[in-house]
Amino acid sequence: MGSGVRRGIVAVCLVLLGLSPSVAAADEARLKAVATFSILADLVAQVGGDRVTVTSLVGPDADAHGYSPAPGDARRVAEADLVVVNGLGFEGWLERLIKASGTKAPVVIASKGVKTIAGRHDHDDHGHSHGEDDHADPHAWQNVANAKLYVANIRDGLSAADPAHAGLYAANAAAYTQKLDALDAEIRAALAKIPEERRRIITTHDSFGYFSAAYGMRFLAPQGISTDSEAGPKDVARIIRQIRRDRVPAVFVESIADPRLMQQIARESGAKVGGRIYSDALSAPGGPAPGYLEMMRSNLDAFRDALS
Repeated sequence: MGSGVRRGIVAVCLVLLGLSPSVAAADEARLKAVATFSILADLVAQVGGDRVTVTSLVGPDADAHGYSPAPGDARRVAEADLVVVNGLGFEGWLERLIKASGTKAPVVIASKGVKTIAGRHDHDDHGHSHGEDDHADPHAWQNVANAKLYVANIRDGLSAADPAHAGLYAANAAAYTQKLDALDAEIRAALAKIPEERRRIITTHDSFGYFSAAYGMRFLAPQGISTDSEAGPKDVARIIRQIRRDRVPAVFVESIADPRLMQQIARESGAKVGGRIYSDALSAPGGPAPGYLEMMRSNLDAFRDALS
């Protein structure tokens, strides 16, 4: 069979499937980007637009801290044109996965340039704290100003991997940055209406440090910056005492966490359980936080409802 006949057959098949040969070629030419977790994948999609196909290794409502990569993850990384990671020690499993995949794709560290803050470290197997300042807090995206840095780093990474479309990535990044500026102003305006003495919140793990520093709220948590180890009885008792002493109005259950611990703390402290909040992952597409903008607004609504 001649090549012309084969091309004709392929074209007919594409038409029958509702696709044109030009659309199929465009799909094939898209840049393949792999992001380590769902929040990062959304930011890549916002900057990449129709030019980029994005895969998230850790999906919605899933905890990236203790993630165990599957064999398929190594294949996805191996086939990627670009790998986008948070950095700051957030993906402790990443180095092994990159090595196992053998990928030659460039790796973009989205948090590059972030002014880090210290986070409370996890406890060891004996329940002893390793100290408050042992590690930088990796949850930098909780400050919208840092999300703007993420977007700029992603833009630069996409442009380097696909220079022919650098102008498109720059335009997408600029448009999304405007949305981030509006979001930042919205958060500040909403929290300014909450009395300062009520801006205290209990969350499952220490994941809102950047939000606290940027927006003037105080967050307490029985677990440190990672969810790899469980909170010990002393940690739970400490939080309960602090809730009673400071009259903290609400505790919140993170989407990635088992709710039982926070429900116990609420029962024993007298605080009410606030809404479900999103720290390290987006919700599924049909949920309240399918993208970064929606996630931050969903959290803000939960805080406002519980504290106002």
